[in-house]
Amino acid sequence: MIELSDNMRGALYMTISMVAFTVNDVFMKIVLADLPLFQALFLRGLLTSAMLLALTIHMGALRLPPLARDRWLIALRTLGEVAGALLFMTALQQMPFANLSAIMQVMPLVVTLASAVVFKEPLGWRRLTAIGIGFFGVMLIVRPGTEGFNIYSVYALASVAAVTVRDLASRRLSRDVPSLAVAWITATGVGVMGLLGVPFTDWVAVEMRVLGWLAGASVFVIAGYLCSVMAMRVGEIGFIAPFRYSSLIAALILGFLVFDEWPRIVTLVGAFIVVATGVFTLYREQRVLRARRRMSVL
Repeated sequence: MIELSDNMRGALYMTISMVAFTVNDVFMKIVLADLPLFQALFLRGLLTSAMLLALTIHMGALRLPPLARDRWLIALRTLGEVAGALLFMTALQQMPFANLSAIMQVMPLVVTLASAVVFKEPLGWRRLTAIGIGFFGVMLIVRPGTEGFNIYSVYALASVAAVTVRDLASRRLSRDVPSLAVAWITATGVGVMGLLGVPFTDWVAVEMRVLGWLAGASVFVIAGYLCSVMAMRVGEIGFIAPFRYSSLIAALILGFLVFDEWPRIVTLVGAFIVVATGVFTLYREQRVLRARRRMSVL
């Protein structure tokens, strides 16, 4: 049996996590061809929250944090996830699968920039330049002013903003807050949002085939979440974090195999720019962090 280092195990967990999230998106795109958006979100939220609740109870993590600050942060995180899920799934219904995934790769750049603005985290000229180039890559993907740019491209970009709020709230949570409990609350919030929207759409009878896709989506969402948590707990973040871009490779392959879609060359160039600048930004963040640690020791 091959023994992996902590870094390699972390990279493996991160890759599995990103592929699992991408498979979930594939399943949901298939489901959305048969079910209204709110019904699909409600049913997936119901299945996911039930599974997470059982797992949370089993792990003894079903408890609310004692600090009011953490409870407010969980509420803000849940709102960001709810808004992000609604916007992302709306775009997922209408956009080519790989194109949407490529847009979402800008997330680390947006979180880095937002952290500098909101939390006053230092941001050097190198990372700032990389972020600017990364946003240029996003413009190549969405191509504003062309026939390929529509309201769903705007929804995709808005979902990035919503998920950024979620991630910023997550960064400020106390370390002793159970991750599983937070995930369960978030999944429940998405399910409740779907339930609130159901009365405004027609309820469609769910075939066993569609229910199977929904169950699969729930399983892969939970697998993605658990693997992402395990990835962050072993090895060095600077080594592990770039493997999150494996989701784009998975999206390209699955988009071609499942939906017979392949992005234009300009979209692929934009995606490459976004990924390259994202990896560079993560690398610079880790170098800055190590330099600060050395200074604190001195």
